[in-house]
Amino acid sequence: MANTKQIKIKLVKSLIGTSPAQRKVAAALGFSKKDQVVEHQDSATIMGMVNKISHLVSIVD
Repeated sequence: MANTKQIKIKLVKSLIGTSPAQRKVAAALGFSKKDQVVEHQDSATIMGMVNKISHLVSIVD
């Protein structure tokens, strides 16, 4: 296993008014409601998804 570090991501803004593509990315990350925190492995794929909706999420320590 090359990279097993976990990151916590929090949805800080609502998905209301966002594009369908952004909603799909949020759903793929596991978000269903505001202020929800999900945990994922720190990979290029996950970070790319976070980057797509960076204005809606924050990384939690």
